[in-house]
Amino acid sequence: MNNTFNINRFGLLLRRQWLDFGKIYLISLLVIAGVLVASYAFNTNVPRRIQFLDAQNYFNMNFRIPVFLIVGMLFISIVASTYFAYLGQKSKAIMDLLIPASVFEKFLAGIFYTGIVSIISYLVIFYLTDISYTAYINSQIDALKASSSTILEVKGARTFLTEVAPSQEVFNYFFAMPFLLTSIYLLGSIYFNRFHYIKTTVSVMIFSGIAMYIINEISDLITHNMVMVNHSYRNDKSDMLIIFSLITILLTLVVWAIAYVRLKEKEV
Repeated sequence: MNNTFNINRFGLLLRRQWLDFGKIYLISLLVIAGVLVASYAFNTNVPRRIQFLDAQNYFNMNFRIPVFLIVGMLFISIVASTYFAYLGQKSKAIMDLLIPASVFEKFLAGIFYTGIVSIISYLVIFYLTDISYTAYINSQIDALKASSSTILEVKGARTFLTEVAPSQEVFNYFFAMPFLLTSIYLLGSIYFNRFHYIKTTVSVMIFSGIAMYIINEISDLITHNMVMVNHSYRNDKSDMLIIFSLITILLTLVVWAIAYVRLKEKEV
């Protein structure tokens, strides 16, 4: 039997990990669902906001993008930051050592739950909430149209996917960002023994500030004494977006590799 990876052993490990991780995870999902419902309820009061329309005369729901990003980042980062948090507790760490699975299988289980299950489950909850509230808003607008002719220009509300569809091509280049975020916080849950989320967040802020400063200094150095001779810019930014996407993927793989090495050191 392969001591590094065995599919049957890995499946049993996923089931075993769910017994410990599943309860906390399901409670987190309920909290996130409540936050999303509250955000939608506060921002979709039809009688109060019916006069706010976007450029195409649809019911304005521009609050969804910041809610989607902020709540999503909080959820997946918290889940990732708590996955290996038990390693900081000696009794639970010893119990983990007794599990008949390799370090590689334990690490893959961590990626599966934090980088795949958490992201997919959040997307499902968000879109179900969005579809439900969009249908509710449209029913309210139809009822108001039937009783009044002053809002006939209102076309209703669009679902989140429909609204962001024109920008779908741009969003495709950012698909790796959630995986990078979860990989960083997964590393933090392994590296730090206490206050994993806070310490990881502070570390991210410090390194992000340093990286932005270095990039800014390099840009100034490269463009020093240069004169812009053409004030027009290319509309096609796909090259930069591709580079950004590749860098994000590379950083994700690097952080996962560091987390795996750190997990092996913890086991030793």
